[in-house]
Amino acid sequence: MTPGQVDTAVRNSPEEILLGFARALRSAGVGVTQDRSTSFLAATALVGLGDVDAVYVAGQATLCCSPDDLDRYDQIFFAWFGGREGLPRRTSREHPAHVSSSLPLTDDVLEAGADESSEQMTATASDTELLRHRDVASLGPREKALLDAMIRALAPRPPYRRATRRSSWRRGEVDLRLTLRSSLRNMGEPARITHRRRGVRPRRVVLLVDVSASMSPYADALLRLCHLMARAGAPNAVEAFTVGTRLTRITDALRTADPERALVRAGQEVPDWSGGTRLGETLGVFLDRWGARGMARGAVVVVFSDGWERGDAADLGQQMQRLSRLAHRVVWVNPHRGKEGYQPVQTGIVAVLPHCDDFVAGHSLQSFEKVLEVVGNA
Repeated sequence: MTPGQVDTAVRNSPEEILLGFARALRSAGVGVTQDRSTSFLAATALVGLGDVDAVYVAGQATLCCSPDDLDRYDQIFFAWFGGREGLPRRTSREHPAHVSSSLPLTDDVLEAGADESSEQMTATASDTELLRHRDVASLGPREKALLDAMIRALAPRPPYRRATRRSSWRRGEVDLRLTLRSSLRNMGEPARITHRRRGVRPRRVVLLVDVSASMSPYADALLRLCHLMARAGAPNAVEAFTVGTRLTRITDALRTADPERALVRAGQEVPDWSGGTRLGETLGVFLDRWGARGMARGAVVVVFSDGWERGDAADLGQQMQRLSRLAHRVVWVNPHRGKEGYQPVQTGIVAVLPHCDDFVAGHSLQSFEKVLEVVGNA
């Protein structure tokens, strides 16, 4: 897809862009309700779309619930609407006077300002769409902040498995036992036919994140994706570990509601951050201590790694074979998989690919969406 095609495809109305900003703010943890979003649209229509300062103040007044929301509001606002010079900061006390003097005085001015702002916001939306395809490792601080908000807006769908036991249902196979009992209670007279079916249960998902030096440009975004999956799944249905030179369980850290605090907790627990890579050894430890005891049995195991193994590749292949025998499905997410010219010729990747059910990319927001789709359909 060329940039021109993307720009045409995402020409949204100003209302859609403003509501998208409100949703991004809600995804970042600010308590934005439907009423607040409606008030934001009304306030923006009142002050005029041509004055970005006024839009900033209108959003701050209608969308923020407490002083704790102001820092996140600033971060998301500047990431969403761009870092143009002259945008007000939260600490400025001159906003009211500046805003009142910038209000459009006539309908012509209001329409001209609205058109200009609409074009600016459409261009921003185009940049947002282009960001979905950008390599995470190439993003600057401001783009990463917007990407973090976009990751929080994703909606993971947990995988399900068929339950062993059957339960009553209005359709399905006839439950002979309950039907006959009901008939006996009626002295043998025909009774209502009872049906039953197998229900569904959440399938366990195990996340293994490579935090070695070669994966450091992607580790932050991948851990945010893991935090999203851990929070979206059923309780105790998602387990997360980091692998590198050691195996570290970070499930409890990722269950923290705030993603920033969750990543800080995870970082404090991982002793081998940006270290070497001994995937075969750490996978063996995982299988011996956790996997073979039940955690990996029938689970969807997702490995986030580039497969650059410094240990014994043959041992890595053997451990992956053990893992594939236990797991329902093994998904290998490689950040280099989606790059042009990439060939899986490294010894580590060559050793693991025969034991993987899915080999997908993991370098951009679009590829993250694909990962969530693969896991949800597993």
